Amino acid sequence: MTALEFAVQDVAGALGARRAGADRVELCAALGSTGGLTPSIGAIEAVAGTGIAVHVLIRCRAGGFVYADAEEITVMNADARAAVSAGASGLVVGALTRDHQVDVERLRRVLDGVGGDDIELTFHRGIDQIRDREAALDTLITGGFTRVLTSGGAATCAEGLDRLAAMVEHAAGRIQVMAGGGVTVGDIAALHRIGVDGIHLSARRVVTDDGGPGGGGRSGHEQLDEELAIAAARQLHAVDGRIPPRIR
Repeated sequence: MTALEFAVQDVAGALGARRAGADRVELCAALGSTGGLTPSIGAIEAVAGTGIAVHVLIRCRAGGFVYADAEEITVMNADARAAVSAGASGLVVGALTRDHQVDVERLRRVLDGVGGDDIELTFHRGIDQIRDREAALDTLITGGFTRVLTSGGAATCAEGLDRLAAMVEHAAGRIQVMAGGGVTVGDIAALHRIGVDGIHLSARRVVTDDGGPGGGGRSGHEQLDEELAIAAARQLHAVDGRIPPRIR
């Protein structure tokens, strides 16, 4: 069956994803403004305590995925080890060389000392900056990665549908291809038809909350939109036969 994953930023989002029938969550911070950064240890522990599988984003800063500074790798390695100790069942990581290939050496250093043979590894959407994504898949298979999160190199999965299909064909079951990037409920049937192993949505809404002059202004904060998450789960159930979402 096609797995369903939601990107969440807090315990409320994880609980909502669980009620919607998600298989797992990707936990991150500052999703809307940066594309996601590593969450706090407290957040990881609390989300792991909800009972849903939690995969933690390991990304120390916004911007590109070329990490030339040794200090950045040191920080991400410490974050990766701490995330697993705090209850993460998976890590979401990525690093590119200056010519936008998978940076095998820096990935090795980020993951050095990470315990647990059953920890799943997802290479994040940094793969969408790689021109030869099929070659990148081969590299990640050799490196022991469980899956890749990708839009097929396009702005959205709907635009990258043909390229996602080519990645699924090349992967041939050796590594999971999870579609992520601008996914809407209406995209789910088409993504299922091309055979992706998982579908990843943020399904988020903005909660109005005035932070004042020292708290980021009036933009508020983001949370999982549980009704949208349930709609996504229902749509996937309709085409995949998965267990229907649990409703409050």
